[in-house]
Amino acid sequence: MHNPRSSTVLAHALSVVELSRPLVEAIQRKDRDLANQLRRAISSIALNLSEGFGCAGGNARLRFETARGSLNEAEAGIHVAVAWGYVSHAASNAALESMHALGGRVYGLVRR
Repeated sequence: MHNPRSSTVLAHALSVVELSRPLVEAIQRKDRDLANQLRRAISSIALNLSEGFGCAGGNARLRFETARGSLNEAEAGIHVAVAWGYVSHAASNAALESMHALGGRVYGLVRR
């Protein structure tokens, strides 16, 4: 990463991965397809943010928008897992709160 802002945003994205890992592992035992989709979406957040920080202009914005879309998909996937009873709301709360906070940061990147 080239600047402190990019490093802290990427660190936040990696924290989301760590918070989500036990959820994805629990979901995997009940619904392999949902777990795989969640794993891809959550990984895509960090990967697209990193790519965006390495791009210029409109290409950076596109990567940040893709990261935001993946973040929305991941949040929805966890809500779906809660609705199916694969994980509890209490177990998913920390990951969802971190995703929500990261969403604000990513929104700021898209708008700059």
